[in-house]
Amino acid sequence: MVMAGKANIVSLTDEREAQALNERGLQQYQRWEIQEAIESFEKATTLVPTNPDYHLNLARALARFGNYDKALKALGEFIRYESDVRLVDRFEMLFANAMDEVETLITEKMTRKGVPLDEIGAAIQMWLEYRIALGRSPLSIRKPQSWAAALDYTVHKVNFRDAVLNELSNIYGMSESSIRSHHKDLVETLDIMPCDYRYFRGKGNPLDKLVEAAAMLEEMERRFREP
Repeated sequence: MVMAGKANIVSLTDEREAQALNERGLQQYQRWEIQEAIESFEKATTLVPTNPDYHLNLARALARFGNYDKALKALGEFIRYESDVRLVDRFEMLFANAMDEVETLITEKMTRKGVPLDEIGAAIQMWLEYRIALGRSPLSIRKPQSWAAALDYTVHKVNFRDAVLNELSNIYGMSESSIRSHHKDLVETLDIMPCDYRYFRGKGNPLDKLVEAAAMLEEMERRFREP
């Protein structure tokens, strides 16, 4: 099989192996086996470097892992080979030096409310990861206020801060239903949980105690079953 560009001849064997690796990576991504997913996507991009989807999936996995520098590098490779101009334009915006409208609103509104800087940073991080995680799915930002309010709301909930919808509705000038809808989209796309390590900024994450308790129970179970 001959791909676009010079010296981009890919054997049928490599193409099939890359497809299998990509499928495996997607399954690992869904199971939160992120390091394994990254390895699968990296191998796929090595075998068929001109397939934009492999680079895009690698970027999504790297972003979920928290390695945004490498995620953007993978997106750069995606942009290099992608033919959908609108999609390319959308992802190229992630490389802009200036903040977009959503990030500007988040910063202004959350700062005005006295929200700690690290939580504002968590909201901006969430927005970046969300746009990468969407992949080829469409993104509409006709009303940046809705997204900014939803990010504000979601970060507050992750950090167990009071997040009153009607107050956010007044602050951002958006309906409660709109904020709730975008919040649901963020949670489902990013698979966000309470005290999510990616966005929790408090001292001592309660999830740590759950992990410790689970490990303790596992050890107790092991000892109990010993002959």
